[in-house]
Amino acid sequence: MHLGALFIASHVLTSGSVRETARRFQLSPSTVSTAIHNLEIELAMTLTERASGELATLIASGRVLEGLEPILAAIGELGQWAGHDEIDEAWASRIPVKIVTMERFLEVADQGSINRAARRLRLGQPQLSLQLANLEKFLRHRLFERQVQGSVLTEEGRRAYQIFMTISQAWNDLKSSADERYRRTARSLRIGSIIPTGSESWVARCLGSLVSEWNMRRNNNAISLVSMTADDLREALKSGRIDVAILDSVFGLESFRHRELLQTEMVVIAPPDSTETSVAELVAGHPICMPSPRTGLGHAAMAFSYERSPNRRRRGQDITAADSLPVIVDLVANHGYVSFLGRVSAMPIADKVRIVDLDEHLPMSYHVAFNHRKAAADACTMIIEAAARITSEAVVKTAAVA
Repeated sequence: MHLGALFIASHVLTSGSVRETARRFQLSPSTVSTAIHNLEIELAMTLTERASGELATLIASGRVLEGLEPILAAIGELGQWAGHDEIDEAWASRIPVKIVTMERFLEVADQGSINRAARRLRLGQPQLSLQLANLEKFLRHRLFERQVQGSVLTEEGRRAYQIFMTISQAWNDLKSSADERYRRTARSLRIGSIIPTGSESWVARCLGSLVSEWNMRRNNNAISLVSMTADDLREALKSGRIDVAILDSVFGLESFRHRELLQTEMVVIAPPDSTETSVAELVAGHPICMPSPRTGLGHAAMAFSYERSPNRRRRGQDITAADSLPVIVDLVANHGYVSFLGRVSAMPIADKVRIVDLDEHLPMSYHVAFNHRKAAADACTMIIEAAARITSEAVVKTAAVA
């Protein structure tokens, strides 16, 4: 980051507008957007978001503005030193001096030698000398006296030292919070799952069991859970936003490690007061709501329903795809729809819907896909063990009731 970008970003956070800041500083909106974007990257946090085409600042931006106050004050002092009676916003927004350059200046001042500082910074001495020369040219002040024994700060250099030290300390305070966020993110094990049918579903119970056992073992990695559609799970795993995904198909995830979680079979769930005795009658007599065809279950169910009633009028209008299993369950239980689920997902909601077997066995399976982290592999093993335990308990309970 350079000082001009920090000055620009602070005004965006204050005004809440990229365009107003651009007009004020006579800059292009893209330059202003880049400044705020780079600040977000440096601090590892989102400070703004777009809402209905307008920029909205988030709560975190207030804390960042407080952290930037010493830097803005130092920029003002730098402007006065450069001959500006009042802070010149156009000049301040274009300060090309990078924070890293200022920190290298401080290192040379502390070491009293360009050569020693270059070795500590692992830079070439000519490169460091050139950066200091450019800094002096911009400030229009000589900062060092080159002597036989090394480099000694001039009076102007001592003033620059105080200003740059203030900026460096304030920036490092802001960055230290970002570094801690990076460490927390690195320690966190992010697990994504298909959206459960409810709190008693096998997915919800598996994850609950995982969290409980994981924390009892005092693992260093804290678990973070999120539920989303199967399509979003694939993208989140590919982008690195999650480490483990529980989903009904590993299509498109060939580059990731994956294991079968459990096997089941597809069944129809029908309204509790329905009287049809065959799947064909249910499909023909009720509107259908099913998981999205982008999922393994949804794709199989869509093909199956078309096969059972190929000549039904307005077929497309009678099929609704939904990525929310709780919505599907509600449509079936309360609004006369039928749908398709894996038996293991249907059993916990047997008190709300009627479960009807297909006239032919249609196997399906759920999987866990995960990245290279050891913690992700460990979590997958625990999830598989929990799934086996929970589904076997459900089978025993069903047999006892029967």
